[in-house]
Amino acid sequence: MRDGWIVLARRVRTACGEIDAVAEKSGLVAFIEVKRGTTLAGAAHVLSARQRGRLLRGAGILLGEHPDWALGDVRFDVMLVDAAGAVRRIADAFRLDSLDA
Repeated sequence: MRDGWIVLARRVRTACGEIDAVAEKSGLVAFIEVKRGTTLAGAAHVLSARQRGRLLRGAGILLGEHPDWALGDVRFDVMLVDAAGAVRRIADAFRLDSLDA
């Protein structure tokens, strides 16, 4: 939020599973998955192709329920959190064509 993002939803459940957060900044809507690990690198390896597919399907459901969220650009971000509480955001972490499952 301190970077100018407005949180639209947190821990929202869909028929495909939960999406950790949805945020908007300057017309860009980000669907955000939070992954925790002992290290940031370890947290980065936790998001599988199956989970990415679930997030994409869940986002599709939410965009259908909130068509105003789709008026601008949409992307998928991953927030990594390590055991010490350090946070790293991976903006535009994956796309539909990057799925291998």
